[in-house]
Amino acid sequence: MLKGLVSLVTGGGSGLGKATVEKLIKEGGKVSILDLPKSGGDGVASEFGGDAKFFPVDITSESDVSSALTDTKKRFGKLDVIVNCAGIARANKVYNFNKNTMHKLEDFEDVVKTNVVGTFNVIRQGVGVIGENEPDEDGYRGVVINVASIAAFEGQIGQAAYAASKGAIVSMTLPLARDLGTHGIRVCTIAPGLFDTPLLRHLPDKVIAFLSKQHVFPQRLGKGSEFADLVQAIILNKMLNGEVIRLDGGLRMMAA
Repeated sequence: MLKGLVSLVTGGGSGLGKATVEKLIKEGGKVSILDLPKSGGDGVASEFGGDAKFFPVDITSESDVSSALTDTKKRFGKLDVIVNCAGIARANKVYNFNKNTMHKLEDFEDVVKTNVVGTFNVIRQGVGVIGENEPDEDGYRGVVINVASIAAFEGQIGQAAYAASKGAIVSMTLPLARDLGTHGIRVCTIAPGLFDTPLLRHLPDKVIAFLSKQHVFPQRLGKGSEFADLVQAIILNKMLNGEVIRLDGGLRMMAA
């Protein structure tokens, strides 16, 4: 159903990004994978031969992203879809009164720089390439899908930096859609809950079991394939625009 579409997926070397790459290619598309050099993105790309290309980049670097976009256009001829999955997290209280230590400012800056500045950097450059596409009968040229988190709405203790960064992604959604709508480019955001990713699998099994039971239904971690299914649905449905979609099994995180 996505035959012929060319997508760029940041963070495509693992987790939700990798699941998205697999889905897009399975449905007939081609994908540029942007991730850090040690991400494993080259291994993911090698699974799909000529349908995928890995670009080792820092998404906060203007030159890295520009080069990847230029090479994507040369290799695949166009760009239709951007999916921004790349992101990092830090878990620190703003002030630890037991140790009399503050949240490191550089940790806060790193999270915001990667999650917000990096995402925006890819969008601002990538939509220029999408904008070169010939519009269809509706004037449509392509779509940008960003990834936030339910932490944007119900951030937990120690998530001030992460929640702030994901809240920014949520808040950018409508302004970006309005900016780009006149040129036929849509923007949506997915706010995932708890998904079975390598990051979450670092937690003890009993913690994962406890978290799984917090969902209304189904009482389990989300699957990468379910995230990728929503990416596909957004790509295919032109009326989805300027929207933030929670994907969380009814989970509403309470304060710990």
